[in-house]
Amino acid sequence: MRRILMTITLMSLLLAGTALAKEKVYGKGVSEGEFTKISTILADPDTYAGKVVRIEGTAVGVCAHRGCWVTLASDKEEETMRVKVKDGVIVFPKEVIGEQVQVEGIFVVNKSEQKCDSTKKGEPEIKCTTILQVSGTGAVVNWK
Repeated sequence: MRRILMTITLMSLLLAGTALAKEKVYGKGVSEGEFTKISTILADPDTYAGKVVRIEGTAVGVCAHRGCWVTLASDKEEETMRVKVKDGVIVFPKEVIGEQVQVEGIFVVNKSEQKCDSTKKGEPEIKCTTILQVSGTGAVVNWK
């Protein structure tokens, strides 16, 4: 009977330790506060430009070379948000795809310097590019 109780206690401790190990903090982590939906930011990017945001979503892409960015799925289909981190400061592993990720960082709106339409007849049209991303300072991955 004593062995059974010790075995059950040991298994409980191991399972509790495993549950705690599922959450991994990267960089500075994520501070307390509400998360903003990715779709809300994408609907009005100028409102969030230059501000600290906290977002969460399922990882759908990751930098295969250096782990320097991760792409999160939005709460709306077909929308995503890229989170770029400083090379070597945070490294997202390739296995993060499919995992739930929480991120904190500065929302950045980078508009290209290219002209947006042709000015001369016959000149090919050049499309403007606007890159919307979070410059991440920390993340938490909830490993399954």
